Amino acid sequence: MSPTPPRLFDRGLVRKHLDRAAPAFEAADFLHRRAAEDAVERLEAIMRDFPLAVDLSARKGAFGQALERSDARARVGLVIEADLSHAMLKGRPGPRLVADEERLPFAAGSLDLAISTFGLHWTNDVVGALIQIRRALRPDGLFIGAFLGGSTLFELRRSLIDAEAELTGGAGSRISPFADASDAAGLLQRAGFALPVADVDRVTVRYAHPLKLMADLRQMGETNALAERHPRRLSRAVLGRAFELYVERFAEADGRVPATFEILTLTGWAPHASQQQPLKPGSAKMRLAEALGVEENPLPREED
Repeated sequence: MSPTPPRLFDRGLVRKHLDRAAPAFEAADFLHRRAAEDAVERLEAIMRDFPLAVDLSARKGAFGQALERSDARARVGLVIEADLSHAMLKGRPGPRLVADEERLPFAAGSLDLAISTFGLHWTNDVVGALIQIRRALRPDGLFIGAFLGGSTLFELRRSLIDAEAELTGGAGSRISPFADASDAAGLLQRAGFALPVADVDRVTVRYAHPLKLMADLRQMGETNALAERHPRRLSRAVLGRAFELYVERFAEADGRVPATFEILTLTGWAPHASQQQPLKPGSAKMRLAEALGVEENPLPREED
């Protein structure tokens, strides 16, 4: 038996945060829209049909809206919107499904396209979730997923840690961990996807004050959902000192403060015999020197 992955996140709390954020989500959905529009741009470059698609972590439907404005719409058939939060899906037309990325309900080989924007970084087993997505795809089905990477909110992270250490003598986990960009493509490979590609998009958002950043994170549903949260609530004194450090260290000339978001976008295909395969060692039909048009000079042999 494979070991059970550690429980990093409280999935019930993730759902609660999304439910709370749903009424005002569109006031702070700029990252979700950016990732959705990027996914649609990638589809525009792929000249093939996807009869059945699922939009995991659909939230308020940014992917569907971006798709409707794109020429790629003619090549994508039925789109099922899925989300962990019923409140996010409530009141919108079309097929909708409350679904947990850790326990997907789709039959094996039933989907042609799977999109996931900002849901996977809240799963306790990212590779396990990706394996489920890959199994749900038909052979040569496509997955496009975006999640937050390791540089996300490094300014806020440093400020909170240093403020808490300064005032209490120790610091705990206040912001969820994120995957490292260098590991992104490896996640797809471990999940069995073919032709994996990983891209990094770093977005800097400027705020008048760190408090406005905190308000945006709450409206996104992206606040702390660690299973083992710090036993002490974040005090006003610690939060106030963190804001002071944030401004002292990172404020720009006009007084506004930057917040970094790192978006990792993964693209992979469910394996199929028609896909390009790596050549076996020794099977090349042309020597490297010949391909480069240069003269090949063998290394001199060492004398005994």
